[in-house]
Formats: sequence, structure tokens, C-alpha cells
Amino acid sequence: MLAASYSHLPVLPKEVIHWLNPQPGGVFLDGTLGGAGHAQLILDKAPDSRLIGVDRDPAALTNAAQVLAPYGERVSLHHAEFDQAAELLKQLGIAGLDGIILDLGVSSHQLDTPERGFSFRYEAPLDMRMNPQAGMTAAEVVNQLEEAALRQLFFDFGEERYSRRIAARIVARRQQEPITTTTQLAELVRDTVPGGHRPDRIHPATRVFQALRIYVNDELGQVRRGVNAAIDLLKPGGRLVVISFHSLEDRIVKQLFRARAQGCICPPRLPVCQCRHQPDVVLLTRKGIKAAAAEIEINQRSRSAILRAVQRLQQGD
Repeated sequence: MLAASYSHLPVLPKEVIHWLNPQPGGVFLDGTLGGAGHAQLILDKAPDSRLIGVDRDPAALTNAAQVLAPYGERVSLHHAEFDQAAELLKQLGIAGLDGIILDLGVSSHQLDTPERGFSFRYEAPLDMRMNPQAGMTAAEVVNQLEEAALRQLFFDFGEERYSRRIAARIVARRQQEPITTTTQLAELVRDTVPGGHRPDRIHPATRVFQALRIYVNDELGQVRRGVNAAIDLLKPGGRLVVISFHSLEDRIVKQLFRARAQGCICPPRLPVCQCRHQPDVVLLTRKGIKAAAAEIEINQRSRSAILRAVQRLQQGD
């Protein structure tokens, strides 16, 4: 099967540029490079700027190298996870960043490339790794985890109401033969949940596939570590823009931003602050920014996108 071509159509393009506010001569990090659409916007908006591009998917980096080739030495690309950016910048001799963009979750290219095993639309090996060179595959997860662990995984990461039934059915099936393909798992879930064969509902395996993808790639751990690390990498006045695509991610981003923007964290009963905790960011977006109807019409991926942004405080603010 041939891999799908990368799309350069970034979500929330105007909003990203508005809240990131890239200025000429700045140094920026795209921690989730993907199709390099946001990277192009930043480089075009801010002449003489430098962009560090990071992605854990080697295929994304290969594509981005072609897309960003016209920008020459203004761009450097690196195979890494975005929560490793601090070590990378240290190696590059960069002390701080003027802006960071994180476009979380799975890319359209990954979903549309059958052999990556992210989607039940195609018969393919059950893989789901964003970095195909490391970690457990989704097939290894469903065939090796104990029933209780599978049940918790589907409930926590997929908010799947039938997690108990699905986990039990998986364990029973794998005792007969391993579950190794996307369609095997999808049909198992369809046969397990009530009303699974109704044609008018979303595919019943949707939440299970989401949960496995999040688990295999440690997506929520990446968000927790990566967002905090990104804030620490900003220069005073630098901005971080994060785009989430489901409620679990967005909840973590919102909580982390609020915690870093909060002052005193002493218990309310104390009359005088003892913690001396100081905020190090200001919230630029009090509520999540969503795509307008016009964008959704031309880019369906933007329907579930939520953007949040913070700015690193100047010393003494």
C-alpha cells in the first residue's frame, strides 16, 4: 500500500499567527512539525527568523525537509519528541525561544497511511506508533496486557462505556489467536457493543482506537511534560500556542496553563501568603479558541481543534 501524501493545510492558521505573534529575527520551535504548514506560516510572517522543527515521526521529517528546503539555513529539523526540546536546544546552543507551537495528536497523514495501522478504515497491521522505531505496537498491547489493564485503558483514554465487555472479549479472542490487524480489532468491538452494527452511528471502535493510540504513544504524558518544558524554554515575552483535538488533551493544557499563571497557592485559611509562589505566564486566551465555520468547511480536521496560548512574563511583572 502506498503512503498518503502529506497535507500542508494547517489548522487555525490565522489564529496561530495572531496568538504566536512571530516577529522578525526571532527563534521559534515547532514541536510537532507534521506537514510543516505552521512552520511555513511562521517563517513567512517573520523574516530573518529561525525555526527548529521537531517530530518523532521520521516520515514527517522527510516530507518537511522538502517543504522547507526553500528557507535554507533558517530551518533545522530534528528527530525527537517535543518533551525532549530542552536537551536539543542545549545541544544547539540556544538559550531561549521567542515562540513555540504544539499541534497535538495524530496527523492526517498518519491516519491516511494504511500501513501505519492508526485507522480501522483499512486492513493493516495494528501498529499506531508515531515513531515506528520505538515502543510497543497496539497489537502487542491488546495481546499482552491483562484484562483489568485493558479495561482501564479503554475507560481512561477512550471514555468507553463498554470497556469491561470489550476487554473481556479481547482476552477471550486472543486465547484462540492473536489480534494482529486493524480490522480484526474493529470487528471484534463492533460485535461486542450493543447496537454495534447500526449504520447510523459512529463506528463503535472509534474510542478503542483512540485509547490505544494515546497509550501506545504516551500522548497525555507527552502533553504534561512537554507543555511545562515548553514554558520553561520561553524567553520573557515569548509565547506558547497549543492546539488540542480532544477533551483529555485540552483539559491537561488548560490546567497546566492555569497553574503556571496562578499566584499564591496557600490554603485559603492562611491570612498571609507563606508559599511565595509567583506566576510565570499570563493567559492570552481565557477560553479555548475554535475554528470558524468557513475553515471547518474546507478542513474537517479543524472541527475539533481547540487553541490556547500563554505568554512568559517579563522579570518583575
